[in-house]
Amino acid sequence: MILTIHKIRLWLFKHFELFCWVIALVVLFFLPTNKSETSLCPFSALGFGKCPGCGIGHAMHYALRAEWMQSLQHHPLGIIAVIILLNRIRQLTIQIIKP
Repeated sequence: MILTIHKIRLWLFKHFELFCWVIALVVLFFLPTNKSETSLCPFSALGFGKCPGCGIGHAMHYALRAEWMQSLQHHPLGIIAVIILLNRIRQLTIQIIKP
């Protein structure tokens, strides 16, 4: 049992970037968009106005759900960000499969 947990921890440490991107996209997919308190923007939390990145999380959420128009309304780069992250996940997965 302990050996198995140790192997999992080593695998996660070795493939930390892949793990982070997959978790980030899963969290964004399930992001509740009907609430205003779901913002992770530090500028918004500090009381400043909108920053250039505001809305990209919601745009990525809608892009992951293939709601293209909603995604573009929240941020024009949301779809591109999802494509870039999915490509990076693909690259990291290929590196694991082809040692």
